[in-house]
Amino acid sequence: MSDRSVDVAIIGAGPAGLMLAHLLRREGLSTVTVDSRGEEEIHRTHRAGILEHGSVEMLAHEDLGSRVLSEGHRHDGIDLRFDGESHRVDFRELVGESVWLYPQNEVFHDLASAAHHHAMDVRYEVSETHPLDIDSENPGIRFVESDGSSRVVRARYVVGADGSRSVCRNAIPEHRRTHSSTTYPFAWFGILATAAPSAPELIYTRSPRGFALISQRSADVQRMYFQCDPDTDPDAWSDEDIWNELQKRIDGPDHLELKTGPIFEKTVLKFRSFVCDPMRYERLVLAGDAAHTVPPTGAKGLNLALADVRVLAPALASAVRGNSALLDEYSSTALSRVWKAQNFSYWMTGMLHQDPEESTFASARHRGELRSVVDSVHGQAFLAEQYTGWPDIPTTSG
Repeated sequence: MSDRSVDVAIIGAGPAGLMLAHLLRREGLSTVTVDSRGEEEIHRTHRAGILEHGSVEMLAHEDLGSRVLSEGHRHDGIDLRFDGESHRVDFRELVGESVWLYPQNEVFHDLASAAHHHAMDVRYEVSETHPLDIDSENPGIRFVESDGSSRVVRARYVVGADGSRSVCRNAIPEHRRTHSSTTYPFAWFGILATAAPSAPELIYTRSPRGFALISQRSADVQRMYFQCDPDTDPDAWSDEDIWNELQKRIDGPDHLELKTGPIFEKTVLKFRSFVCDPMRYERLVLAGDAAHTVPPTGAKGLNLALADVRVLAPALASAVRGNSALLDEYSSTALSRVWKAQNFSYWMTGMLHQDPEESTFASARHRGELRSVVDSVHGQAFLAEQYTGWPDIPTTSG
């Protein structure tokens, strides 16, 4: 027996799922959004911090009450650092765009707060969630509420925005989907530390000891990473050892020195590149990490998820009203951007990291690759355009 009926049922209440729900609300559609995690658990998850200009425009909508413009930080470029020297890539000068430093957990906070404000139906801490009857005219989702009661919600369409371990993706018959992926022989050792910023913008470093990223979070909390073995135990590293390793990776004749402080979070982040094709099957549609993941080097994960739902929302609205042309194009439209992002993320990752099996030729070639970027205005412009984000791909249907 159905609990209720809505236009769109969304599995996954992270930024992608909540943003889609808001976009559909503006279109006048009814939604239910569910997630196995608690609201506070999602808010505590520290992930990506860089937003493309298109993502910022979505968050800055007046009905979301987002703090992205008031508390985020605009970055007009990045530094590429190799052979101990930094080379700034000026996004504003090259392509007229910027990115914003605004952590993903704050994006979620804004979207969740707006959902409460607009009395949207978002249910956290559910379990045993599954899409139902996705190849019928009456699909839906089944789940168990936090109080133990079973629910079935019927919908016109079901959206899987439920992350890289997606149950929705697995609901698509195996013979109807193709998975493309590659793994990497390294991971990122990430820290959050109480310290002042070491630089005004991100520093991407390639060194003989491996990659390092000097990033920021706020005036007194900093996020940094260095390349490590995927099996590294973060608890085996002392604060002193971590700061020494990071400093060695950025050392150079300019005497760039990190500002240090107490480390309150240590994690090892493993990553891979993955794409599911297609992103739609009958009445089920995928968005975000449920359909694709990228290594974090290119800062594309969250931005791709938001780009997906920016395309998906009007397509679903049109389909609910009887015209499925845009929805029929959704997968190919979204995947066109996804594969560009995959290419950029793979390129940045290979160029900046030391493969454990890398030959002296390969290492020297990567340094030549970096030099070809920083020594050419066209090379810098290519990186700047990719990093700040592409315009949405126009569809061929009204």
